[in-house]
Amino acid sequence: MVKNVLFTQNQINERIAELAKSIDEAYKDKKEPLVLVGVLKGAVMFLTDLSRHITIPHTLEFLAVSSYGHTTTSSGTVRMIMDTREDVAGKNVLLVEDIVDTGFTMSYLLQLFKTRNVASVECAVFLQKTKCLKVEGLHAQLKWVAFEIEPVFVIGYGLDFAENYRSLPFVGELKEEAYKK
Repeated sequence: MVKNVLFTQNQINERIAELAKSIDEAYKDKKEPLVLVGVLKGAVMFLTDLSRHITIPHTLEFLAVSSYGHTTTSSGTVRMIMDTREDVAGKNVLLVEDIVDTGFTMSYLLQLFKTRNVASVECAVFLQKTKCLKVEGLHAQLKWVAFEIEPVFVIGYGLDFAENYRSLPFVGELKEEAYKK
C-alpha cells in the first residue's frame, strides 16, 4: 500500500534528536514544569521518541481529537474525544502532534490551552503540509516541525489510514487505490 517512502527510520531518528536538543535549550532555564501533551493516536510514536531524547524533566499527558474519520481529508470540524487527565495550569505545555494539514486542529488546541492559564503553550509537529494550511498565521506558531511535506496522504510512524499502517517504522505515501475504491 506504500507508493514511496518519504522518510526512513534513520532520518526520523536523527531529526527527532535535533528537535529534542532545541526543545531542551528552549526550556532549560524555565522554572515551570514542562508537560508534553500528545495528540492521540497519531502522535504516539513521535511523542515517545521525542520524550526519550528530551533530557530536561518533563511529564506526559494525552488528549484525543478527531477531524478526519475514515477519509483522507480533514472535515474542518474538530471534536474533542478525550481531554488531559491532569490540570496543566501554570505549566509549560508542548503540544505534540503527528501532522498539521489544514491547521484547524492545531489552531483549536492552541486556543484551548491558552484559556487554561498555562505558563506557555508551544507545539512540536512531526509533519506539516505547508501548502494545505488554511489557518492564517499558524505557520509562524509551529515552533518545532520535524519535516515539511507535499499535500499527499501519508502513513506510518503513527499516521494511519482507517486505523491501519500506524506501526510502519517509516513514513510513506499511501497508494491512491487504497482509498479511491
